[in-house]
Amino acid sequence: MTLLVSLLYMGGILNPRGNLHDLPIGIVNADRGAAFDGAHRNLGSQISHAITTAPDAHGTVSWQKLTPQHASELMGSGKVYAVLQIPADFTASVASLTHPTAKSAQRPALTVLTNPGVGSMASSLAGSTAQQAAAQASRRLGHTLTTAASSSTGHTPPTPAAQLLMADPIAVTTTVGHPIGSHSGAGLTAFYYTLLLVLTGFISATVVSNGVDAHLGYAVTDIGPWHIRRPPLSITRIRTFAVKATVSTVLAALTSALLMLTTIAVLGMDATHLPLLYMFSFCATTAVALGVQAINAAFGSLGQLVGMLIFFVLALPSSGATVPLQAIPGFYRFLAHFEPMRQLNDAVRAILYFDARADAGLTRGWTMIGVGSALALLTGLAVSSYYDRKGLRRLLPDHSETP
Repeated sequence: MTLLVSLLYMGGILNPRGNLHDLPIGIVNADRGAAFDGAHRNLGSQISHAITTAPDAHGTVSWQKLTPQHASELMGSGKVYAVLQIPADFTASVASLTHPTAKSAQRPALTVLTNPGVGSMASSLAGSTAQQAAAQASRRLGHTLTTAASSSTGHTPPTPAAQLLMADPIAVTTTVGHPIGSHSGAGLTAFYYTLLLVLTGFISATVVSNGVDAHLGYAVTDIGPWHIRRPPLSITRIRTFAVKATVSTVLAALTSALLMLTTIAVLGMDATHLPLLYMFSFCATTAVALGVQAINAAFGSLGQLVGMLIFFVLALPSSGATVPLQAIPGFYRFLAHFEPMRQLNDAVRAILYFDARADAGLTRGWTMIGVGSALALLTGLAVSSYYDRKGLRRLLPDHSETP
């Protein structure tokens, strides 16, 4: 387990930039164009085309040409991680730099809009990638401007200050495009809240499983120096699974309320849609607990290790919560299609940061909770029923503790 955990955890985070694949970044060209170099031109369109068709952009970045309204919608649903904006007066600002003195020229500027709701690393990677693309566009444009200025005849040559300005003409500013609350952990509260949901479901299911087994006489209770062993009851495996599943479901209602009380009421975590958040927390915790009970029913005492493998060891690196899915190796992106933590994290993120929009991951979260719960119940019942039919009883009828 140590070897496996080390390989899986560290293997997913060592080289985010080297593993970049289709990082979603939008580009908005609002440039109206202006008279430049003896003709009406739209430099914003040229820069937008150059950025989106650059050889180094293929495969690593998924540039999307958007309108301002569409960009706002996609940022509000977490579908793009950053947006590069080209202003309406971009060409006019560039044209002003070609004036011989350029004393009153306003340096053209591009704006990078970040989206902290998708996670701090995802927003940072997308923002820095957009900044690099804008810087490269500035150098290309600067080369064009200086070449045109040096080859022009019959005009006063630009001053050294103007030449320096034309060499790197574009200023790049960064601002938050889709703000989140100050008590949102820079976009990490969704991940930690999801982790608490999974951890709570796992722990409560483990406690319930051990507690039920102890009360049925199939396990020993050791509390300090006290050793308690009840006589085993004659009960089928399928009934035992049904009891554990029922108790786990009831307990999830309490733990979900306590989780919200602690994180929101006591600690002040930014959260809206509280009834929806509670219902989702309850259903998510229940789904995890039912999954753990089904695994325990199938594997017995090894179930805890198998459960840890499914719900934590494989789930954390493939959740896309701390390191975005577009920056992890392909194996983890494959796991993300069905690993529970990714589905739950996207839904919690949608509730906390994206106004509970269905297309931000909430619909997928609800769907996967339903599928996971049904699969857990069917698996637990089927395995327990099979063991019962085969006569694989947990204890022999004459089993008793030796004094």
